[in-house]
Amino acid sequence: MTDLNVASLDSPAVIEAWQCIGCGRVEAPQPCIGVCQDRKVRFVYAADHEAALAHLVDTEARLAALESLARRLAQTTPRDGAWEQSFRALQDEARRALTAASAKRSDGETAAGEDDQPEP
Repeated sequence: MTDLNVASLDSPAVIEAWQCIGCGRVEAPQPCIGVCQDRKVRFVYAADHEAALAHLVDTEARLAALESLARRLAQTTPRDGAWEQSFRALQDEARRALTAASAKRSDGETAAGEDDQPEP
C-alpha cells in the first residue's frame, strides 16, 4: 500500500481536458517545448476520486473510534471485584461504536443509491 501525503488528499490536482465521447481519447492542451513523448497514463473521474476520499475520511474516523476502545480495553485494569462492571461498560461502548459505524455505512449506501437513480 502506498503511503499517501495527507496534504495531497486535501487538495488534489484536477486537470481539465477534452474527452472524445466516441473513443474516450483525452486531450489537455499544454504549451509544447519540443520534447513531447506520448506515454500511457491513468486518470480517474474527479467525482470518483472525491467519493473515494470521502469514504477514506469516514473510514479513518470509524477506525479511530475503534482504536480508542481497543486501547482502553488493553490498558484498563479493573479494581478487585469490579472486572464485570468494567467489562460491561467497555462492551456498551463497543456496541455504540459499532451501531454508529453501521448507521454511517447505511447512510452512505442510501446516498450512493440515490445517485444511481435516473433523472425524470
